[in-house]
Amino acid sequence: MAPDDSRAARCPVCDRAYDSLSEHTGGLMVNLLANARYRRVCFDPALVEGEARVRFYHHTHDQAGTEPEAPAGRDEPVSREPAGEAPRRRSSPESSSPTDGGR
Repeated sequence: MAPDDSRAARCPVCDRAYDSLSEHTGGLMVNLLANARYRRVCFDPALVEGEARVRFYHHTHDQAGTEPEAPAGRDEPVSREPAGEAPRRRSSPESSSPTDGGR
């Protein structure tokens, strides 16, 4: 955990609220694919008393504006379309035919 005096009120990377802050000086690994608590981690390099560090700002799903993963590890995207509107899909060249005017 980073020292209390280094805690910003908001994440300096995305300017959103965050749940926790950790500070790292060595190797690290990040995997948020099936994380029920956190959706995003912002990375912010810092120089503390001449030592290079990386600060991790951990954002919950609510803070990141997402929903937790679906059961069984399936990653179901959260639609940001207005209610009642289906997402628009691009048609591929294979899906159009000359008989319908290429539409």
